[in-house]
Amino acid sequence: MNKLFHLQENGTTVSTEIIAGLTTFFAMSYIIVVNPSILSQAGMEWGAVFLATIIASIIGTLVMAFFANLPYAQAPGMGLNAFFVYTVCFVLGFTWQQALSMVFLCGLFNIFITATKIRKNIMKSIPQSLQNAIGGGIGIFVAYIGILNVGIVTFESGVPALAVLDQPKFWVFLIGLVLTVVLVAKNVKGAMLIAIIATTLLGIPFGVTSPQDTTSFAEACQALPTTFLAIFKEGGITSLFGDMEKLPLVLITIFAFSISDTFDTIGSFIGTGRRSGIFSEEDEREMETRKGFHTRLDRGLFADATATSIGALFGTSNTTTYVESATGIGVGGRTGLTSVVVSLCFALSAFLATFISAVPYAATAPVLVVVGILMTSSFKDIKWSDFSEAVPAFFAAVFMALCYSISYGIAAGFIFYCVIKIFSGKAREIHPIMWICTGMFILNFVLLALL
Repeated sequence: MNKLFHLQENGTTVSTEIIAGLTTFFAMSYIIVVNPSILSQAGMEWGAVFLATIIASIIGTLVMAFFANLPYAQAPGMGLNAFFVYTVCFVLGFTWQQALSMVFLCGLFNIFITATKIRKNIMKSIPQSLQNAIGGGIGIFVAYIGILNVGIVTFESGVPALAVLDQPKFWVFLIGLVLTVVLVAKNVKGAMLIAIIATTLLGIPFGVTSPQDTTSFAEACQALPTTFLAIFKEGGITSLFGDMEKLPLVLITIFAFSISDTFDTIGSFIGTGRRSGIFSEEDEREMETRKGFHTRLDRGLFADATATSIGALFGTSNTTTYVESATGIGVGGRTGLTSVVVSLCFALSAFLATFISAVPYAATAPVLVVVGILMTSSFKDIKWSDFSEAVPAFFAAVFMALCYSISYGIAAGFIFYCVIKIFSGKAREIHPIMWICTGMFILNFVLLALL
């Protein structure tokens, strides 16, 4: 194990990586049931998407493990699956086969911009103040995911408010949060995994921990052919180019998929990789003159890019690097062994979905909140007294949670960074790639408004 994953070199152990993998899996395991529930609304077979979700997660995460040796897990992304169904299928009128085809093409485009180092150069062009803001912002976003998942904040009449604490799941969440905080504060090894397990067990007498209705493995296997390679069948990828009047709309949709997928990943890598030391800037500079995928960052970006197309082949929306990977990294995960453990858990979940689905949001939400708290430490390196740094940093960080999107938070940060530099007479400080990316974000918002 040490030789394969360079554990000692990365300052970790087998036990730490296993705990990290289990923690990451339970923090993101909700996707196993949630993704098919969303995509099935577009007419896809629930069982087929269920199995496609698991297969895409396993393959994508294993590529991340063995090709990049990174502790990141991949699975169909929340937000992107909603865009797939509610915008692409319901609003724009595309079939799910056509939407899958666009996801596949989006993956190929992402592979291209990764192989040509465009994605890596985008990361390098982001100023340090914004990188710190993105890291802290993802902390807020992760904590916000946990809070929303458990429903302790409500939006009645459009106004956010604390929910009335009259439901068992709220008490389980609050007890779990206190337990997680105490265990982490006392530096207990495996604190977050222990907290998830303990809170799940606590949820049994409260009636919160209960299995959900799922399909059997055999039924899922029977349904999988309906989505597997559906993009190459009638009504798939070839149908996208049959009506030239719709071609601009197809290209716009692929662009929207790509820009969200790309910047979600960049944000996740910046927010967790830089802070934890997984991506060393010195190593990146040392390898700069060599061609190919020599650094962990290069290989990680490539692994992420390939996952989207792989997922589309089996029948699911964009497969991307999960921000919940921060939970495993937070407990010490540093190598691909963490990802291998996550993949094994996904494989088992194909047969044990009923039991995996029993882990309630109330048990995973406390861990997400605590990880979010730890990640906000990146804010300390921002010069808040410098208004020109504070404005873009604020919008980058806050908009991630308010818009429930990493890419939209980055977009807000980029736009305000350029605006304040221009009107401060410091436009020359803006990297050319930042100009291009900001223009792409603005174009994306305009095009989405016209859809």
